[in-house]
Amino acid sequence: MPTAADPTGRYAEFHARSLREPEAFWAEQAALIDWQEPWSQVLDASKPPFARWFVGGRTNLCHNAVDRHAAAHPERRALIWVSTEVDQEREWNFAELQQEVEAAAAMLKRRGVGRGDRVLIYCPMVPEAAFAMLACARIGAIHSVVFGGFASHSLAGRIEDCSPKLIVSCDAGSRAGKLQPYQPLLEEALRLSQHKVEQVLWIDRGLVPLQPQAGRDFIYASEREAVRGQRVPCEWLESNEVSYTLYTSGTTGRPKGVQRDVGGYAVALAASIRHIFDGQPGETFFSTSDIGWVVGHSYIVYGPLIAGMATLMVEGTPVRPDPGIWWRLVQKYQVRVMFSAPTAVRVLRKADPSYLTQSDLSSLRALFLAGEPLDEPTARWIRDALNKPVVDNYWQTETGWPILTLARGVAPMHERLGSPGLPMYGYHALLVDPETGATLEGPNQKGVLALDYPLPPGCLQTVWGDDERFVKTYWSSIPGRQLYSTFDVATRDADGYTFILGRSDDVINVAGHRLGTREIEESIASVAEVAEVAVVGVADELKGQVAVAFVVPKQAMPEDALAAAVMQRVNEQLGAVARPARVLVVQALPKTRSGKLLRRAMQALCEGRELGDLSTLEDAATLQALAERLKPA
Repeated sequence: MPTAADPTGRYAEFHARSLREPEAFWAEQAALIDWQEPWSQVLDASKPPFARWFVGGRTNLCHNAVDRHAAAHPERRALIWVSTEVDQEREWNFAELQQEVEAAAAMLKRRGVGRGDRVLIYCPMVPEAAFAMLACARIGAIHSVVFGGFASHSLAGRIEDCSPKLIVSCDAGSRAGKLQPYQPLLEEALRLSQHKVEQVLWIDRGLVPLQPQAGRDFIYASEREAVRGQRVPCEWLESNEVSYTLYTSGTTGRPKGVQRDVGGYAVALAASIRHIFDGQPGETFFSTSDIGWVVGHSYIVYGPLIAGMATLMVEGTPVRPDPGIWWRLVQKYQVRVMFSAPTAVRVLRKADPSYLTQSDLSSLRALFLAGEPLDEPTARWIRDALNKPVVDNYWQTETGWPILTLARGVAPMHERLGSPGLPMYGYHALLVDPETGATLEGPNQKGVLALDYPLPPGCLQTVWGDDERFVKTYWSSIPGRQLYSTFDVATRDADGYTFILGRSDDVINVAGHRLGTREIEESIASVAEVAEVAVVGVADELKGQVAVAFVVPKQAMPEDALAAAVMQRVNEQLGAVARPARVLVVQALPKTRSGKLLRRAMQALCEGRELGDLSTLEDAATLQALAERLKPA
């Protein structure tokens, strides 16, 4: 049935069939990748909320991303790496990419890494990191990439949880011209971790001196030479074996290792490139994300390559050397599909608009934005400036590919500013009342966005090493129903467009980075002078949200000194990405009689909003004191 979003009605039928006949639908999508052995069962839904896709089928992510294209189109461009930090550009076609990945795989095998072993990758945006990811996929090892912006404390927790046999790291990264040495951070993380890592493979860029430890540390270039010419065949894996883990912030302060499969993920990405991003083999896909995040996994490394596209990987900021750099890259590499984040667009919006008109952007088909809510003014500005479709999309580390957007590869679809769009095929998305669990059917009702069982291919299998946490965290929060909670509050209008309003838990979104407020609070609480702390997410024009910390000191002390100590501790333990935008030293935190923090009220005060129905909450005197504290000097 035609709607404002789907004028032909074709997408509605496409989506309906994916829910009505999931096995037939996904069997068709599975033809987009190669299988060494066919599956015996498309979907095993016998143990909800766990789901297994393409049971018995044998495939390999690296084969589908590299080898099959190297065999069919060896000279086709595959990976483009640009660093505006060190002023380098390099390219690999599919044949050359296969050689580099096989070399990386040989290095790993030389160091005893095999099927099922974990490899932690802690790197900036360097091509060797992508080679290492693909090499792990090739030999059946499980990679866990940690964002290079995380500090030692966060890194140590991830090392302990995934217990890697080997770590791949780098001498240094660079951001806005500032070098960040990695070895001191990694050495401190290894000291803090209970799990002792046997080997570290260092990528030496020559940016800072490395001090390798004899017997533990090896240099990538030397290892590369030692395995020159060695061939490493792909390990054919059962579809439900583990491809990787990726850590995402949780409300407990302990990050969760999202566990992904092999076959379902490959199928989901291949289908999404075709149906959502409308990408074609031989074209260029440019994602401005980082390999440390899920977008970097799905739409820098795996998705475009599986689809036979070239992928553009950039080390640098959107304004270095100037705000025209991304658009010059679009012109130079004839980018057809671009994927970025609203924060980056807001940064570019502050620049001279002439940068957008200095490059030929005729190759660009559409700009996709995700990672945080896309506000209407930002969407309108970039759409009008580019004169191209700007497509919002909403998803999570846990799902691996979009939940809500517009499937422009299926049928013509119309965006609505402020909304990511409609539920994608395979997702049975509901709005539910968080108190009763009832499904909200009518338009413009506010509820928690939830997904019915089973989740489609590509979504998380479980939490690494903790099935109970997977069930308890994601499938047990909706009263009376076993539904997957996104923990995001949303509304849906009469035309079916969904609008994301914000989180229902204690996870905040800072410039596309999901951060658990509990994790930040635990870091701040470790400062000896801190008696109590609360961290809330506050709306920010540039970053979407920022963290604001309210700190109660144990004894009177200079506010500036305590704030500086708090900032330093968070920077040391979690990294600059988690550092609060503001630290407010207060005498007390507002709480209910049962001791629950009045977070929503604190957030409203920070954002200058009226308390409304929150004004009836207990501890009014403390709230009033906070309001006075927040007034401009």
